[in-house]
Amino acid sequence: SHALPSPVPFPPTAMPAPWSALVRSLASAAGNGGGLQHLAGRPAASAVAQRQQHRRFAALAGLEAPPAIYCIGLNYKKHAAETGMPEPRFPIFFFKPPTTVIGPADAIAIPSVCHPEEVDYEAELAVIIGRAAKNVSEDEALDYVSGYTVANDVSARRWQGKKGGGQWCRSKVFDTFCPLGPRVVPASEIPDPNNLGISCTLNGEVLQQSSTKDMIFSVRQLIAFLSQGTTLLPGTVILTGTPEGVGFTRKPPIYLKPGDSVTVAIEGIGELTNPVVAAE
Repeated sequence: SHALPSPVPFPPTAMPAPWSALVRSLASAAGNGGGLQHLAGRPAASAVAQRQQHRRFAALAGLEAPPAIYCIGLNYKKHAAETGMPEPRFPIFFFKPPTTVIGPADAIAIPSVCHPEEVDYEAELAVIIGRAAKNVSEDEALDYVSGYTVANDVSARRWQGKKGGGQWCRSKVFDTFCPLGPRVVPASEIPDPNNLGISCTLNGEVLQQSSTKDMIFSVRQLIAFLSQGTTLLPGTVILTGTPEGVGFTRKPPIYLKPGDSVTVAIEGIGELTNPVVAAE
């Protein structure tokens, strides 16, 4: 991995009261049978197991509206190689808005502005910040993590290229393009987030199969880098990049389409499965 600049020490601050209230409200809503779908005004899943997943998910993270969703691009060595791009010297990052977040079993809805052959899957490890972090060192970075979950950084490739104006954000910000779940595993249960198997399966076919060992910048390095001069608030989510095997690099390319089912799995956390539909 690459060496990054040393941070400037900064005292941690307490979790803001509004976020504590948000976590409680999410847990209450999930307990009433809704979870993420209920809070978004959509019909709730009826299965008891689904409600239990949402309840734990909301109570531990409050991810219906995280203060920020940082996403890291080109952070796996083999993924960089498959795209033909050089490994970056510093982390490449972009943002997703909270409106992209959905939970397990919620539908990824492809909007009409997306071309039928462009919406791609990206299996990712998501890091959840537990207390305010600013100018933290690599050595102490994991102390600021409350837990980990599974993410799918759904991406509209044409908006990432020709339509994107030279930047990636537009391709990543469509509603429902950030599935998270099925649960949040406390950081204490994952001592080394850079030693986990990660995969993506589309309609029963494994398309991505790798390990977080292949990251160019480790989770520690990412937190230290992103926190330089910038406060990462409690509840901030960091998507840490995707391994090789994404759809647009395949010959022929493979993209998500209505009727598909996509599952991202990470060792020690679980499986995140979402159906794909056309947005209404």
